[in-house]
Amino acid sequence: MQLPCCKLRTHQWCFLLFNVLLFHALLFGADFVEEYLLQPFQGTYTDVKVLEVRERARKLDMTTARGNITQQYAISNPEACSGKDIFLLVLVFSVPDSADHRETIRRTWANRTHVKEFLIRTLFVLGSAPSLSTQDTVLREAELHGDIVQGRLIESPNNLTPKTILAMQWVVTYCPIARFILQANETAFVNFATLGDYLLTLRRHKEDLYVGRVVHQEMPDRDPSSPHFLSLNQYPDKYFPDYCAGSAFVLSQDVARKVFVASAGVHSPVPYDVFVGLCARKAGVAPTHSARFSGGRHIRYNACCYQFIFSSADVGDDQLASIWQDLRDEKSCSLLETYYGLVACKALTYLDKFSFFSTGIIRDADSHG
Repeated sequence: MQLPCCKLRTHQWCFLLFNVLLFHALLFGADFVEEYLLQPFQGTYTDVKVLEVRERARKLDMTTARGNITQQYAISNPEACSGKDIFLLVLVFSVPDSADHRETIRRTWANRTHVKEFLIRTLFVLGSAPSLSTQDTVLREAELHGDIVQGRLIESPNNLTPKTILAMQWVVTYCPIARFILQANETAFVNFATLGDYLLTLRRHKEDLYVGRVVHQEMPDRDPSSPHFLSLNQYPDKYFPDYCAGSAFVLSQDVARKVFVASAGVHSPVPYDVFVGLCARKAGVAPTHSARFSGGRHIRYNACCYQFIFSSADVGDDQLASIWQDLRDEKSCSLLETYYGLVACKALTYLDKFSFFSTGIIRDADSHG
């Protein structure tokens, strides 16, 4: 018996094939172009100011300044990296009153301390606590876990740029041996296994690495009524520099040094992730795009998809626990399962942007509940 689908004429098969190819081009095309065609080349630096930043970063020695720098931190935790050969230093930006969420992160994705035999060290970076009782909780937490670094600056969304500078200062002062630095928001999920494998198998030179989901040619907000308004005096350029979205990105140690040195000459009140991009540009470092970082987007969960990606944004505590359990069970995903997992989570993630789709799912769920 011949199946009905086998009776299709040639032009009908061509039409189906065209639509399948178009679907994949729309779903993966932009990521493919950015991943493989828009990567930075090893630079040849002729700009005197760029060369100056790079040379100052190369010669940077914070040994004599450690005593003064310690005063900038309520909890400096100077021994957190002492005597350890750290492959990946993870700085999770958290807020003082998120103790429960930090504990969830410790139990889940930050519970992994090695990739193969290479050491991962996770620290939480905080600003000042809003009350003495919260600060007491933070101090007890720091004593118990030894993974808190707290700067003496007001914890606020408006202070993420100085918080980033403090974090980079801490790295170059107290952890200059870490090969790579991952900066992540506390609402992110990070897959250390896949990210570690990626960093271990890098074919490019290990210096000048600044990798994440790159944002290209974003325009500053020129609407005076917007809370993110930037005047021409504050930022005169038409576009922001290419930068890695702040949910999660990785720097090599030399780039952390270059960003810290360059930050002294960058004063524009841009978002903190754009600020890192400005500092990197000032140091002659171009960001590297990887579609396996989600940027600011939450990726719809699929076990085989999450075994492949590096990060996802806005993951709640309950979902973190279930994701971590799946990863611990080490379900083996075949190439085909990984492919379909990526197609499913990517398609649903993009569809999430359409409110009518999300609303429809919720209504369907309610009607069948």
